[in-house]
Amino acid sequence: MEKVIFITGASRGFGKIWAEAFLRRGDKVAATARNTDTLADLKRTYGDALLPMQLDVTDRAASFAAINQAKKHFGRLDVVINNAGYGLFGAIEETSEQEARAQMEANVFGLLWVTQAALPIMRAQGEGHIIQVSSILGVATLPVLGLYNASKFAVEGLSETLATEVKGFGIKVTLVEPNGFTTDWGGPSAVHTTPMKEYEPVKAAFHASASPDFFGNPEATTDAILKLVDSPNPPLRLFLGKVALPWAKQVYADRLTTWEDWSEVADAAHGK
Repeated sequence: MEKVIFITGASRGFGKIWAEAFLRRGDKVAATARNTDTLADLKRTYGDALLPMQLDVTDRAASFAAINQAKKHFGRLDVVINNAGYGLFGAIEETSEQEARAQMEANVFGLLWVTQAALPIMRAQGEGHIIQVSSILGVATLPVLGLYNASKFAVEGLSETLATEVKGFGIKVTLVEPNGFTTDWGGPSAVHTTPMKEYEPVKAAFHASASPDFFGNPEATTDAILKLVDSPNPPLRLFLGKVALPWAKQVYADRLTTWEDWSEVADAAHGK
């Protein structure tokens, strides 16, 4: 059975690749972008199966309007994929208030508004699947990506909570957590802080550590996403790429060791 899928940030990268994969197999797609000209090629190829929609997800009213328009156009919403967002590169001390707020507006609040808009529709349907594009950087962190890390940690906490709240309505939630991929996330889509010389060594070490093996091929993710949306029992979390799981295992092993080492102090803090 064909699905109706609403996906944000479909102008490039994962969003456009996945939108085309859904269309290619016969699904209906409402795809949002800040500039819908980027979707013209898909519209020419797939016609009425694609509803291109101009949207800045940081606009709450516009997000609600877009979700409702998609539902009215296609009659239902089976899957909502919150993919819109970008990376802010720079040390935490370098980050301006405007840069910090803009990062959170796009990566956290934009996702929240679209999610809130979809929930009443999915509750009325008695089913639905919300997919939040997080990152391995919502589990572990890298330097000079502090605000991006923080935004993805927020998405993780929000979405894990959401899953427990909406399970009884037949709504499923999945956090997709890619490792690095060769999209333009670190290129034209990225924003950079004004550099401070004090952090040059940190940045040099960060760039030197970026092995080519770290980055996956974004086109290779399509089968995983199709399996995810087709699963009757999708997972709460799904890594994409072969780097994320070994990294997460090491991070959690280190955390557990530290918690165990300080467990007597922690227990004493409980009181009697």
